Amino acid sequence: MNSKQRAYLKGLAMNMTPSFQVGKGSITPGYTEAIRENIEVNELIKISVLNNCDDDPREIAQLLADRTGSEVVQVIGKKIVLYKKAKKSKIDIDGIK
Repeated sequence: MNSKQRAYLKGLAMNMTPSFQVGKGSITPGYTEAIRENIEVNELIKISVLNNCDDDPREIAQLLADRTGSEVVQVIGKKIVLYKKAKKSKIDIDGIK
């Protein structure tokens, strides 16, 4: 993913509300599976890391990206944005160069 594609996805994610919240329990296998299923359908998701979570949001983002086969678009404060191209893509970033 190049910088223009990343900027485009950031713009789309700006107005999204978080689909998931990471709390004190952090990342469990069930939680990871729910994110995997959601990202397969929606392609772009936003996740909020709650204040009671002791883990670093950047580490959480990378862990989730590795486990779900997605890419980290951005981590700002306690907000994470992940992207994974779907088979029937709704978001076309291939044309952005």
